[in-house]
Amino acid sequence: MFNIKNTPSVILHLLSWLIVVLIVLSAFYNKFNYLPNDDFFYYRLFLNIVIFYLNFSFLVPKLLLNKKIGLYIFTSFTFFLFFLFIYLNVLPSIKLISNVEKFSDFQNKKLFFEGFIQGIVIFLLFAISLSIKLSMEWYKNEKIKNLIETQKLNAELSFLKSQLNPHFLFNSLNSIYSLANKKSDLTTDAIITLAELMRYMVYETNKGLVSLQNEIDYIKNYISLQNLRLKDSSGVRINIQGNLDHNIEPLLLITFIENAFKYGTDFTGKTFVDVRIIVEGNNLSLNVSNYISQKENSNFSSGIGLENIKNRLNLLYPNSHNLIIEKSNNLFNVALILKLKK
Repeated sequence: MFNIKNTPSVILHLLSWLIVVLIVLSAFYNKFNYLPNDDFFYYRLFLNIVIFYLNFSFLVPKLLLNKKIGLYIFTSFTFFLFFLFIYLNVLPSIKLISNVEKFSDFQNKKLFFEGFIQGIVIFLLFAISLSIKLSMEWYKNEKIKNLIETQKLNAELSFLKSQLNPHFLFNSLNSIYSLANKKSDLTTDAIITLAELMRYMVYETNKGLVSLQNEIDYIKNYISLQNLRLKDSSGVRINIQGNLDHNIEPLLLITFIENAFKYGTDFTGKTFVDVRIIVEGNNLSLNVSNYISQKENSNFSSGIGLENIKNRLNLLYPNSHNLIIEKSNNLFNVALILKLKK
């Protein structure tokens, strides 16, 4: 049954055959200075089309694509002999009847030579239809494969984000709890800052790429929230340089900074966190250093936050980032180089 969804494909096939016929007729006219007016030419053209679509629409999809390779080769060879027989025996008889004349030996030899040439044509029709069909199937399979990979990627990213948001929220609430426990006047400011952070996470990060400037503002708000709860924030430093007129995947950088604040306070209550973000061209360089106590030194890199961000970087920036995490004495250093997307 004709399906309107296949209309573009049908039109493409019709146009292709029309072009082939016009090319053949043009070549014929240029050589003999006239167009063929006998039925033999059109019978041959019709059989060529039948051969093409027999292989294209039946033999390849029903046999070869179903991994019935031996049956496909046998069936194709059988049809090859069948159509060659038609060209060498049936079509000359049709022409004989239509012209009501006998062929001379010269004409029979000429038809045999034409049959030999037509055998090559039949082989080429099988080869071309096979190549086109396999190419179309490869393209279709690649399209389906890419769709599945995209859906899988989106599902994984959604899962990773769903992990990130509660993880961030828990740490932020702990910070506000510390202020509230001290009955600090800064508790209200901390709640307002957290509201701004959550607004960004809820409404801005679902757009795919976000403005790097907005992401940096988000980081600054987070650091401000952390400074409110710290007993001594003199060791907190942030240095941002370069052109921020770029886009970036949301919530990629915050995890490193969040972990730095989580572990960057020593037993005296003094915090050391150094954040440097430098943008040069399309490359972003992030360096985060923080103090880490001997007690926490062994398990610092095993948290859900760092594993989360490693997975996201691998998914979103494959072969476009370099991440180095090192421990040196009582310092934990993170160095990330990221090629920003346009």
